[in-house]
Amino acid sequence: MNALQSRKQLLVAESELNRAHLAHEFQAIRSEAQAFASQAGSTIAIASAVASLVAGLASFRRQKAESAAAKPSRWQTLAKVAGMVSSLWRAFRTPPKSERE
Repeated sequence: MNALQSRKQLLVAESELNRAHLAHEFQAIRSEAQAFASQAGSTIAIASAVASLVAGLASFRRQKAESAAAKPSRWQTLAKVAGMVSSLWRAFRTPPKSERE
C-alpha cells in the first residue's frame, strides 16, 4: 500500500466519523426542538385557559351588574359554570398518550 492509498483510507475514515458526529448532533437538535415545541404548546394551553377564565369572569360580572332584577335561573347559572369547568378541564388535563408522542 502506497502513501496515496493510505491517505485516501484515512480521509474516508475521517469522513465517516464526521458523518456519524453530524447525525448525532442532528438528533440532539431534533429532540431539543421537540421539547421546546411541547413546552410552547403547554404555555399556549395555559394562556388560553387563563384568557377563557378572565373572559368568563368578566362576562359573569357584567351580567351581574346589568340587572339584579332579571336574575337568571339556577339551571342557567349551573350550565354556565359547567361549561367553564369543562373548558378548564380540557385546557389543563394531561393529553392522551397518542397526542404526547
